[in-house]
Amino acid sequence: MNDLPYRPNVGAALFNRQGLVFIGRRADQPDTSKLLWQMPQGGIDEGEDPCVAVLRELEEEIGTARATIIAEHPDWLTYELPEDVRPHVLAGRYRGQRQKWFALRFDGIDADIALDRHTHPEFVEWRWAELTELPELCVSFKREVYEKVTASFSRFSNDSSLVDQADPD
Repeated sequence: MNDLPYRPNVGAALFNRQGLVFIGRRADQPDTSKLLWQMPQGGIDEGEDPCVAVLRELEEEIGTARATIIAEHPDWLTYELPEDVRPHVLAGRYRGQRQKWFALRFDGIDADIALDRHTHPEFVEWRWAELTELPELCVSFKREVYEKVTASFSRFSNDSSLVDQADPD
């Protein structure tokens, strides 16, 4: 299984004007007692620019791409899928994901978010949360990635004025 490739992927830390981040509970999560949450993420299409992919994924997963990229994590981050999960996730073709993470400012209003806008919703519920909550709320094999993303983008949580002032260049 270790000879399988990583799937190219993007992740979105979507901040509202209060410095809170969007999190959702996956629709395919069978055990609701754990209430595992995550930020939007998804695959990069062949030849697709990661900046384009992150906005496309927002549209597909939360029903809106009303967002502006305000920062990019400098590195690609990877996580491994547990061996017992690999055959059932991503058609068993990948060992995990290689992700480029972005911080984005949400330019819409809460009513713009529509989890059921697409045929197969990714999330069944969502909320705004403190970024620092995420490493404890996500599935364990993504925890290290979420810790790195939290450290990289914490400045947007700690000072919400940075969300408005951030310049993507």
